[in-house]
Formats: sequence, structure tokens, C-alpha cells
Amino acid sequence: MSAHLNHRKAGYNLLTGHGLEIGAFHQPATIPAHCTIEYCDAQSKEDAIKYFPELNINDLVDVNYICDLDKEGLSLFKAERFNFVILNHVIEHVANPIKVVEELFRVTKPGGQVIISAPDKNFTFDKKRALTSFAHLQEEYENQVTEVTDAHYIDFLQGVHPEILELAPENVQIHINSVKNRREHAHVWDSQRFSEFMLNALELLQLKANCVFSTLGNDNKMEYFSVLKKH
Repeated sequence: MSAHLNHRKAGYNLLTGHGLEIGAFHQPATIPAHCTIEYCDAQSKEDAIKYFPELNINDLVDVNYICDLDKEGLSLFKAERFNFVILNHVIEHVANPIKVVEELFRVTKPGGQVIISAPDKNFTFDKKRALTSFAHLQEEYENQVTEVTDAHYIDFLQGVHPEILELAPENVQIHINSVKNRREHAHVWDSQRFSEFMLNALELLQLKANCVFSTLGNDNKMEYFSVLKKH
């Protein structure tokens, strides 16, 4: 495990059985030796190489299942299939985060764990962007949103590369299309707001779970990371 991810180790050590990691990409979770795992992503390894040429292809995991969380959720998998499910730095990219939380818990067995993390904006390129409100996310859930709109990516460019929005409209659209292909951050949280998001989402979805491990951005200088045990 990379040194900057050592704060996750105690959480991973709680895992047992067979699991699924979604969007592992080039940084798969370091799970205990007694666990087994499969990998799911919205794109194949070949597509990842195409859209992210800056990555070392040897670091990319071999994807077992292709599924788009925005379009189909985890419908490939029956309910309560896995002992644990891992979603690291994926939820900020999706169109409907509450729906994703619902799907994570659906495919996890009772007594199993959901590991979820999200970047804390104070330690990323999102630092200048506004926090996403729960009301916004609830509206996306109730409207059954399945696609990130261009408005989200314009907000990304405004906060991260504002100079791009001063270009000619046709050139701006080229950049919007590029960040869409790369599935850049659609939603933004800090650790406190993401913790609140999870509590509110579980309440809205009437899901029972308790947090058995967590570490926050102020401590790890990176992210919100938690292990939630499904009742």
C-alpha cells in the first residue's frame, strides 16, 4: 500500500470473505490475504489507457465486469451477493450519488461492510469549488438522474481551469467533452459534509448501518474514508 494511503489499512483489515471493488483503476484496495475480490468499472482497461495516458498501464487492474453506475447501477449482481463492497473516489464522479449508495448496500450481505471514500475538497484541485448540497443530490435521486449534465462539468472548469471558459464557445465545448470522457468530479464535499451526506442518504433510503472505522481529511490530509457495517 502506498504510504499516503496507510490510513486506510485498519479499515481494510476488518474485511472477510469475497468482495467487489468498483472503479479500482490504478489503485486497488490492499485487502487481507484471506479475502478474494472481483473488479467492476464503467470502462475496460483498454479504454482507461486511451483516456488516461498519464497512468502506468501496469498499475491498472483487469476489470471483471463492465457496468455504468449512472445507467445501470449494479444490476449485474443479485442482492446480498458480496461480503464487502469497496468504492474509493468514485462517488464524486457519478450522476446520482444517493442511488449509488442504495446499490452498494443492496449487493452487500447483512453483516457485511461497505467501504466508501471521497476526496476532501480542501486537499484537492476542487478547493475553490462550492460544496454540493444534499438538497441537490436528493433532487437528482428523486428525478432518477442517469447522466451528469454539462453544467456540472462547467462548474468543474470554473473552479479548476477558469481560463478555459474565456475561450471561443466551440473550444470550450471541446474541453467540456474532454472532462466528460474523463468523468471528472461532478460533486464536491469536504469530510464533514460527506459524513452528513452519508447519514442523510441512509436515513432517506431507510438503510441500517453503523460506522466501524473512519478517518477524515483533517487527519489524513486527503479524504473521507469509512467502513460501514450493514445491519
